[in-house]
Amino acid sequence: MTRALITGGASGLGAATAARLRQEGIDVITVDLAGACDIVLDITDDAAVAAAVGRLGPVDILVNSAGIVGPNMPLVDTTTAQWKSVLDVNVVGTVTMMRAVVPGMVERGWGRVVNIASMAGKDGNPNLSIYSASKAAVIGLTKSAGKELATTGVLVNAIAPAVIATPMNDDTAPEVLAHITSLIPMKRVGRAEEVAELIAWLVSDKVTFSTGAVYDISGGRATY
Repeated sequence: MTRALITGGASGLGAATAARLRQEGIDVITVDLAGACDIVLDITDDAAVAAAVGRLGPVDILVNSAGIVGPNMPLVDTTTAQWKSVLDVNVVGTVTMMRAVVPGMVERGWGRVVNIASMAGKDGNPNLSIYSASKAAVIGLTKSAGKELATTGVLVNAIAPAVIATPMNDDTAPEVLAHITSLIPMKRVGRAEEVAELIAWLVSDKVTFSTGAVYDISGGRATY
């Protein structure tokens, strides 16, 4: 049976993706720091991640959904500690998970990795410099890894959602949410289930000639 590992799987995009993949008969394991997940795991802890993956056995699909928004404030008011906190989860955590599972995928000759980026990583959102920069890094990471693994049978793609109705946005300032929603031609936020459908397609056997790509799901916001 195909096995998927989803970070940030206790809620939001991770939980919606887990539910969607289980509909396909995939053995889904969700990890998160807390909440309704299968394994409590700090994805920034190399040793803990390696131990958890070792216990699980082969992982065929990795969805890196864990992430934090960080502070809503002007760039000049941010601190180094805030930058390190967000980058540690959004970028280093993604890398840690990939390092743990990709070698096994390569050995077996098949694998799918989907990294959750953001439209903020392409356009940049005002007063969200840390988050925007972290998601831009996820896009660059995906493009690099996709090229590295292009002949191995392991595909690495990213998605770049616009604002989605998830718990991660609960702490986002109302004026910030209003601004980024106003940029969406459909004039609404996306639903987690809509994003999960795109991820389900990307991790399937239907996708065989795409790697290192970024798929927008933005209600028309994307311009390139």
